[in-house]
Amino acid sequence: MKFDMTFFPSGDLIADKEAIKQAEAMGFDGAWTSEVAHNPFFPLTLGAKETDRIELGTQIAVAFPRSPMVTAQIAWDLAAQSKGRFILGLGTQVRAHITRRFADDWVDPIGRMREYIEGMRAIWDTFQHDERMRYRGEHYTFRLMAPFFNPGKIDHPDIPIYIAGVNAKISKLAGEVCDGLHAHGFHSVSYLNHVVLANVQSGLDLAGKPRDDFAMTVPVFVVTGTTAEEKQKSEIEVKSRIAFYGSTPSYKAVMEHHGWEDKRVKLSQMARENQWDIMWQEVTDDMLHKIAVVAEPDDVIPTIRKRYAGLADRICLECAADNPELVQTIASHIKE
Repeated sequence: MKFDMTFFPSGDLIADKEAIKQAEAMGFDGAWTSEVAHNPFFPLTLGAKETDRIELGTQIAVAFPRSPMVTAQIAWDLAAQSKGRFILGLGTQVRAHITRRFADDWVDPIGRMREYIEGMRAIWDTFQHDERMRYRGEHYTFRLMAPFFNPGKIDHPDIPIYIAGVNAKISKLAGEVCDGLHAHGFHSVSYLNHVVLANVQSGLDLAGKPRDDFAMTVPVFVVTGTTAEEKQKSEIEVKSRIAFYGSTPSYKAVMEHHGWEDKRVKLSQMARENQWDIMWQEVTDDMLHKIAVVAEPDDVIPTIRKRYAGLADRICLECAADNPELVQTIASHIKE
């Protein structure tokens, strides 16, 4: 089981580079950037230059607003600069953001993501082998690659592709056409095992791929702290996140899996009424313990190992930039 650090790019590339360097120094196996307020690829360009061992990737970059050609070129350059340590993590996002924030179309997201991945691999094949560009799909067609625009061969052309998913269809697609799945932090072990992993395995079986060749990457919500005040703050923060996701239609399946439909309806109503600051109070301790890891700092890593044994190949912990000593305490148990 590998342990990775996930962080949101700050917009300060030097600070983000230092965060990646610190993650490597603390013993983390990977560093992931998320696409929220800032571009997820930019910090990795500096991180690739300033590190030697740690794997680097996006968790996630939004796929559809970018042409597969654009994403393929970015990934190619990062794979070259990192000497094969780059992992491309992609996500579909949700309809509202794709149509209203990115002004793109929301059409057949599963079929479109399949072609997105196939198209990028065809592009990379052309980059590496100077083959004629010949990919034709329903959503994407690539038929032209002049030598002037071909970046040429690199030493590590087999770039792993992970996609993010919560529900059945995207999990199955990940197993069929990808190298890994970024699960969502809003999960329980039961949901991960009986829904997500079961559908991943269905995709793996369809493609004739062994489970050992596929990486389940699992972000974990952690409640911890060295003082009572830190623990209380951490609990409220995690319960607030659980409340947010529990109110959102995209994560309805997780709530229904545990019979929390009444809570989902209540949280959705509170969200519509803009009661964000008190929604966390609706999250019960049972919900918290099923979704999050609640442990003392020295017990976080051992608890995760026991809880996710046989389910997760990589565990992602978020960077607590305001408490580096706490992160260091947790990370000190990674190599045990």
